[in-house]
Amino acid sequence: MTDFMISADGTALAYEAVGEGPALVVVDGALCRMEFGPSAGLSAQLADDYRVFHYDRRGRGGSGAGGPYAVEREVEDLAAVIAAAGGAATVLGLSSGAALTLRAAGAGVGVSRVVAYEPPFSTSEEQRAAFEDYRAGVEQDVAAGEFGAAVARFMAFVGSPAPMLEQLRQSPVWPLFEAVAPTLVHDADVLDGAEGAPVPVERLAALDVPVLVLDGGLSPRLLRDAAAAAAAAVPGAEYRTLAGQTHEVDPGVLAAELRAWPA
Repeated sequence: MTDFMISADGTALAYEAVGEGPALVVVDGALCRMEFGPSAGLSAQLADDYRVFHYDRRGRGGSGAGGPYAVEREVEDLAAVIAAAGGAATVLGLSSGAALTLRAAGAGVGVSRVVAYEPPFSTSEEQRAAFEDYRAGVEQDVAAGEFGAAVARFMAFVGSPAPMLEQLRQSPVWPLFEAVAPTLVHDADVLDGAEGAPVPVERLAALDVPVLVLDGGLSPRLLRDAAAAAAAAVPGAEYRTLAGQTHEVDPGVLAAELRAWPA
């Protein structure tokens, strides 16, 4: 059952909670929300071991968009979810959601442990330049109301082949993507996209909670390099590779890895 909470700026956030046990919050990546993305599957897999909270990030699904966007509002949103979970929680973030989780872990909002799956930071000058161009382009698309163009730009940026992109345009999921296209700019900002999404070394070095960084053994090298760099920047972080997995990780495999991580 979907419930609602109110974030610090008054924005209503839709969330669901299932299972029993220690609190765990799942944070989705780009274009995802409760009804479309990995969080529902992860919640089902983990409900026997955790009280799992997953939510629609602002501007998606049942959650409001709020006023002018700022990354700090998304940290406040996660704080509101953690408060609903009892004030402290393990937080599992995927892709840009992992970057948001790592940012929130240093903000004193009750993140007790972090599991970060493939935060898509840039690890080279070439990648940073490409991300800056992407971020500027998607902002222009959204400002012009060209939501389909924004989604297509994102898909091309993450490596979707042209034939696959054309198939997606004709599929029932395309309108779902277009509905949340403005949040692509938000995800870029979570990654400090205007600066090219660099690994936030100083911010990560200041974290004082347990951190587990994961990647998939079949994911592109640039994503694996980003995960390794993020883990290396966090004092005492653990870094593991899930054999046979890609950026679209199998919820059951990820859930098993989380259960195996000592509390």
